[in-house]
Amino acid sequence: MDEEEEAQQPHSVNSFASSEETAADPPPVYNNYNHGVDENLHHHHHHLESRRSESPPPSPIYNPPRHPTSIFSFPTPTAYSAPPNPTASLQPFAHGSASELFKCVVKKPDVIQLEINGEMQSNASDVTVQFLAELRVYTTVARHRNICAFLGSLENVGMVLAYIDGRTLYDVIKERPKLTTKQKIDYHNQLLDGLSHLHSYRLSHGDLSLLNIQVTKRTNTIKLLDFGRSVSADSTFKSPDDEPVDPFPYIARRHAASTPKVPAVKYEQIHPGTRPFSAPEILRGECQDPLLADAYSFGMIIVCLDRCESVDVKPWDQRKDKLPADLFEGCELFEERASEYLRKWDCGRRRLNKVDMISVEVDT
Repeated sequence: MDEEEEAQQPHSVNSFASSEETAADPPPVYNNYNHGVDENLHHHHHHLESRRSESPPPSPIYNPPRHPTSIFSFPTPTAYSAPPNPTASLQPFAHGSASELFKCVVKKPDVIQLEINGEMQSNASDVTVQFLAELRVYTTVARHRNICAFLGSLENVGMVLAYIDGRTLYDVIKERPKLTTKQKIDYHNQLLDGLSHLHSYRLSHGDLSLLNIQVTKRTNTIKLLDFGRSVSADSTFKSPDDEPVDPFPYIARRHAASTPKVPAVKYEQIHPGTRPFSAPEILRGECQDPLLADAYSFGMIIVCLDRCESVDVKPWDQRKDKLPADLFEGCELFEERASEYLRKWDCGRRRLNKVDMISVEVDT
């Protein structure tokens, strides 16, 4: 827990109460409609019982909420639960007499509100879409060594991810001396392996960049993360300027008999990612194949990896599918295949495929 949050909250013996305890007897401060706590315990108990009797039983049908503070509200749907034995691939950092201890990261929705020209503006709707998109990836894709491990969801808090003791790929390629040929090929293969695994589920990453890829310090293992801009390749795509669209309509569709109005078509929006890694068709708002857009991002990443430095493309040129004349200067390994990933999407751009991995049996 963050030290500032810990300082703001009073300590109590029930600070580690289970979700069962919370469901059985929630304290009055959990209810936004309780404007004060009765000093008399008997009166408070009577008020709590009468409130419970008036409340209808919770519905077994889960409809995705439209506000980020409600995504992880109790009861957390099974669609957000972790896969079986989620810590199977993780190494505990300590052992107790009856337990194993693991480091983790809690990712919590962060809503920002600003007053602009007398009107309140909020990112709540977009935050909701990003969290649901990320949850769809983690709860759909099978465990893979090059994708950050998902450990489940915390009630009223957020999603729990494995802690990665590493650095961004940007930090790695900026170090000196430069990476060896063998290490470049290894990173290339790991990226291709992880992305191909993700694409096998018809899901894109949506925001591939040097900053959204972590490299572990101990084993130099690539870890893909930050899937908030992921979309399904089987969706129908709407303009990113429209109202944010919920990427989880199929959760409600599982109960089609009770929710006949659920649309049969999945609508999603493809938003621009990080330049210069975002594909030109995304910058133009014309992308219809998010998997090919990921391939463009991968092409830019391996150029940076080969040159051991970050690159840039003028935004007005990139929107027109133009590449700088000196983009491949300093590329010794990946120029030919990177140029295939950076082609115009409808002019033979290469798709990401695991069979394109390169043999690492190369002298350094």
